[in-house]
Amino acid sequence: MNKFHAMARIMSIQDQTMDFRPAIHPPAGLQRPVLWFFFEKSKMLVKCEKGVCSIPDDGFIHLSGIRPGRKIFLGTLGDHGCYAAGLNPGATVPAPYTWMDLRALLDRVNDDLFWIAGRANHLLDWDQSHRFCGRCNHSMTDKPDERAKVCPACGLINYPRLSPAVIVAVIKGDRILLARNNRFRGPFYSVLAGFVEPGETLEACVQREIREEVGLEVNNIRYFGSQPWPFPNSLMVGFLADYAGGEIAVDNQEIMEADWFTAQSLPQVPSRISIARQLIDWFVESQT
Repeated sequence: MNKFHAMARIMSIQDQTMDFRPAIHPPAGLQRPVLWFFFEKSKMLVKCEKGVCSIPDDGFIHLSGIRPGRKIFLGTLGDHGCYAAGLNPGATVPAPYTWMDLRALLDRVNDDLFWIAGRANHLLDWDQSHRFCGRCNHSMTDKPDERAKVCPACGLINYPRLSPAVIVAVIKGDRILLARNNRFRGPFYSVLAGFVEPGETLEACVQREIREEVGLEVNNIRYFGSQPWPFPNSLMVGFLADYAGGEIAVDNQEIMEADWFTAQSLPQVPSRISIARQLIDWFVESQT
C-alpha cells in the first residue's frame, strides 16, 4: 500500500463520527434514559465483566440509592442523555461497580463511551478548578448560553481549558523514530510529543520538541490529524515529518531511550485508540 492510500485509510478512520450530540442543556420536555459518567478525580465508576466495562445508567441510580452531587449535562448518545457527575461525600458504591482509572479503560469500553468519558473528565476538572474568579475571587456561575463560567462581580469569563500539544512521526527512509518516555506505564515505545508554548506555531513546536528530546532536525512537516486527550485537557495535533539531520541524543529527562525501527521490527506500541498508534499504523501501512 503506497503512502497516499495509507493516509487516506487512516484519515477515513479519524473522520468517522459517533452518534453523540454535545449540548449544554437537556432537551426541554423530553424524558429519555440517562448514562452517568461518575468521576472521583481521574477515576470513573464502571462495572467490568470478562474484560468489558459498562457505564452506570438510571437503573443503577434507582437500585443503589446513590444520588449524583454536582452534575454537568454533556449531550445525547442515541436516545440516551449523558451526564458527568461526582458522588456526594460519604456515598458507598455497591458491588460490582468500582472506580477505575480512565487510562485503564482505553480498550475496555466502547470507543464512543471512552471519548464521552474523556469529555466528562475534562469538564468536571474544569468545573472544580474554576469555582472562584481568578481576578477578584468571587464565586463563579455557569453562563446560561454557552459552556463557560462568568463572574457576577467583575464579568470575567472562563471557558474550558484546552492545552494543545503536537505529536509527530519522524520518518527516515523505511524507518520510524520511536522513543520510551520515563512516564510511560510499561515498556512500550511511541512517537514523540510535546506541549505548544505561548507565541509558538505548531510546526515550530514540532521542530523544537524533536531537537530538545532527541537532538534531531526535521523538515517537510505536514498535518496528519487531531484527537482530544482528556488527561485532563489536552488536544493532540498529529504531524508527519522527515528526518533532516543529526544523531539521536536523548535528553534523559523525558526520553530515556529512542531508536529507528522498521515496520517489521516494531517494539510494543500504544493502544489502537490513540493518535500515536494511528501514526504508527500509517507508517506500517505505507511500507507495504
